[in-house]
Amino acid sequence: MAMTKKPVTGMKDMLPAEMQVRDYVIGLIKETYKGFGFTPMETPCVEHIENLCSKQGGDNEKLIFKILKRGEKLNLETAQSEQDLVDSGLRYDLTVPLARYYANNSSQLPTPFKALQVGSVWRAERPQKGRFRQFVQCDIDILGDPTNLAEIELILATTTLLGKLGFQQFKVRINDRAVLKAMADYCGFPEDAYDKVFIILDKMDKIGMEGVEKELLESGFAADCVEKYLGLFQAIEGEADPIDALNRQMAGGLDSQTAEGLKTIMDSAKAAAAAEFDIVFDPTLVRGMSYYTGTIFEVEMPEFGSSVAGGGRYDKMIGRFTGNETCACGFSIGFERIITILLEKGFTVPFQAEKKAFLVEKGMPADRLCQVLKEAKEERAGGTQVLVVTMNKNKKFQKEQLAKEGYQEFKEFFKK
Repeated sequence: MAMTKKPVTGMKDMLPAEMQVRDYVIGLIKETYKGFGFTPMETPCVEHIENLCSKQGGDNEKLIFKILKRGEKLNLETAQSEQDLVDSGLRYDLTVPLARYYANNSSQLPTPFKALQVGSVWRAERPQKGRFRQFVQCDIDILGDPTNLAEIELILATTTLLGKLGFQQFKVRINDRAVLKAMADYCGFPEDAYDKVFIILDKMDKIGMEGVEKELLESGFAADCVEKYLGLFQAIEGEADPIDALNRQMAGGLDSQTAEGLKTIMDSAKAAAAAEFDIVFDPTLVRGMSYYTGTIFEVEMPEFGSSVAGGGRYDKMIGRFTGNETCACGFSIGFERIITILLEKGFTVPFQAEKKAFLVEKGMPADRLCQVLKEAKEERAGGTQVLVVTMNKNKKFQKEQLAKEGYQEFKEFFKK
């Protein structure tokens, strides 16, 4: 069978120029988040299949790369179901593994625990711009803090990072699952249909108000419920205080604690911001993951035309492992989308060390080569990045290629 040189569909080889940007951004992510007190941790890329299929990952559970049992445990002849063949899978996000990690190690961790994770995840989905089957996620989560301070810190840390990367005038959209449920209840939708209503509402930015109305009616919901529901969104459009306006429209039907909590988060994040951004209440924000229980938020960036970061509160997930509910809230940036935007902008890594290339003639005597290596050692000790490489016949082309990698100075060494 012939060997294939291209990577598997949906995955990509990283060339040096891109790797420089990726490494820089990951370094900045870790530095920034550590400054907010987040602690680096790591989980295995392979997770138990029962954890991945626990109905907490939404549509991602349909995209799992499943792993066959190994050795004697794999018996193809007697297997009657998938359970007989599969016992694990590649993680599709970092949140479910974090919940298992915390449940297993909480006695050794502080409360609250501020976790920082950077790692690859895998989803068997259709690749598209900024979306791959293997990609890096960068998550920060706060476990064990029931207060709004968790949301505020997550928003401040994430927006500070985006500001350091040069992004300005982006928008943080915020909502609460309690608001979504209160609106659906007020308009008369049956409780067991909430998820279906929210899935359709989540398409608002793609299909507009008319498209949402059409889908709700086609799904069999009563016309008066649909009209009342969409009327709420229209009534608060352009209001200076949309949360209060929504509460008035619903005759005080919003939970006061939820409403005040949203205002506190928004006001505090804006007051302490280290970057230029807007934070707005958006009652159409849903976020698809079924594990969210409270506040949800996204970062929308004009350059990409969609969200580049998102998260929210998921207070019930850890309890699935331990039997005891633990407050949890997290924010994940779309690392691959950020990298795509930066590369399209021609982003270059700032403050790079001086790079020199020592070109050594072939057949260099050992004593002369030692002198070259000693000189390189001295340069490196002073903070210079030094590449020692054999000189090619076509020195001009060789230097041009090295210049593309950022080498600004060349020094040639000959046998004599």
